[in-house]
Amino acid sequence: MPPRFTGQVLVFDADDTLWENNVLFERVIDDFLDWLEHPTLDRAALRAVLNDIEAANTAVHGYGSKVFLRSLGECFERLNERPVTERERRRIDELAVALVEHRVELVPGVAETLLDLGARHRLLLLTKGDPKEQRRKLDASELAHHFDGVHIVPEKDITAYLRLAEEHTLTPTSTWMIGNSPKSDIIPARQAGMNAVLIPNANTWVLEQATLDPGDDRVLTLQAFPELLDHF
Repeated sequence: MPPRFTGQVLVFDADDTLWENNVLFERVIDDFLDWLEHPTLDRAALRAVLNDIEAANTAVHGYGSKVFLRSLGECFERLNERPVTERERRRIDELAVALVEHRVELVPGVAETLLDLGARHRLLLLTKGDPKEQRRKLDASELAHHFDGVHIVPEKDITAYLRLAEEHTLTPTSTWMIGNSPKSDIIPARQAGMNAVLIPNANTWVLEQATLDPGDDRVLTLQAFPELLDHF
């Protein structure tokens, strides 16, 4: 077993790190594409259109189920070259009911691991998205009591990490960002001078993918959340 780091500050991502999130969106997208039944475009082409629309909308409107539903509606209109009818809008809403209800499914081992880690380290939460929506998911998860601070930001870029470090007087060399997203969790944390732990999730959103430096020895890659106990 590798030696453990002691007395660290562990900053956790939420969506797809503590609880499953994008898999719910993927299920909705699968149902949405089945429902579209476009006469000429195949599934890959349809998904490419949706990805482009999502990228544009998140840049302007942020993240969350409301923006996602907006993207589905715009995708429908672009592909059908007409506005969505009220009946079709209701159908899109029905497809996304699991998102609207903010159902939470914890990643295996999260609750027990956080309890153990909290006895030795300081834990913080840093997530992005709609504040009300993220807070509802956190409340439903019953994990909030593990964290000394909860921060919900519109975007997880280097500025967000530097502000977090300043607010909590963090020492970068003893601070670790833990998450599933190379784009939002690993790269900007490293740019801010922090260490990072990547825990890949098979359902990570395509827009959260990015190429990491394979030679960066301050990025630790694990396969499952409970493996954190082997290192911290």
